Amino acid sequence: MSLPTPLTQHIARRPQRIALLQHVAEQGSITRAAKAAGISYKAAWDAIDELNNLASRPLVERSTGGRGGGGARLSQEGERVLRMYQRLQALQAQFLEAADASSDLDLLGRLMLRTSARNQLQGQVSGLRREGRHDRVTLALGGGLEIDALITHDSTERLELTLGTMTVALLKAGWVRLLAIDEVAQAGSNCLHATVEDVLTEADGPGEVRLALGNGQTLCALAEADWLAAQQIETGQTLRAQFHPSYVLLGVPA
Repeated sequence: MSLPTPLTQHIARRPQRIALLQHVAEQGSITRAAKAAGISYKAAWDAIDELNNLASRPLVERSTGGRGGGGARLSQEGERVLRMYQRLQALQAQFLEAADASSDLDLLGRLMLRTSARNQLQGQVSGLRREGRHDRVTLALGGGLEIDALITHDSTERLELTLGTMTVALLKAGWVRLLAIDEVAQAGSNCLHATVEDVLTEADGPGEVRLALGNGQTLCALAEADWLAAQQIETGQTLRAQFHPSYVLLGVPA
C-alpha cells in the first residue's frame, strides 16, 4: 500500500525524533548524532529538549567541553524509551498492514497534531482556583518547580482538569522574558531560576537562550543581541525567566 508523500513525511517526522536517541547512543555526541540523522546541531538539541521535557526523567545527559560540541549519552530512562521505540516500530509495521485504507492514516494524522510552541513542559495539576471568568491552574513540574496557567473556566471543564491531571504546558519562546540581575519580577507572573545551557545568536534578529531548569527540563527564550551582550550572558550563568500565566497553554491527551 502506497501512502501520499505528505502523509508519509508527517508520520515519519515524530518517530525520527525518538530515533535520534539511537544515534546518540551510537555516536556519543550530539554533533555526530545530528550528522548521522541528517539534521542540524540546533535541530537535534531542539528535539532532545522536547523529549527530555515530556519524559518523566531526562533521556539524554550532556557533558560539556568535549570535542565536537561535547559528549552525550542516554540515561537509563533514555535506554528504556529507545527499547520501547524499537518495539513500537515492529507494531507500526503490523498496523500499516492492517489499515483498511490511506484514509485511516489521514484521520490519525489530523488527530496527532504538532505545535509550533518551542517550550513543552509536562506537569501535574496541583492547584485550581477560580478568578472571575478564569481559572488559575497550578502545575507541578517536578523538583519543587511550579508554574501557573490562566485559562477560561470553560477550558478547564473541556479539558476535564482536576487535581492530579497530567498536562503539557505549551509556551512560545518569544513569550519568555529574561530578567536582568537588578530587575524586579512582575507581580503575578511565573518566574523561574535557570542556568544558561547555550546561547545562539543570529546576525539579524533576536538570539536564543537555552535554559536548564532545576528539575532537568529545558526552557527556551528569545532576547535581543544587544541585551545579551550588555548583560554578558554566557553558558553556566544563572538567570531568571519570566512569563505571564495567560501565555501558558495547556494540553491533555485526547
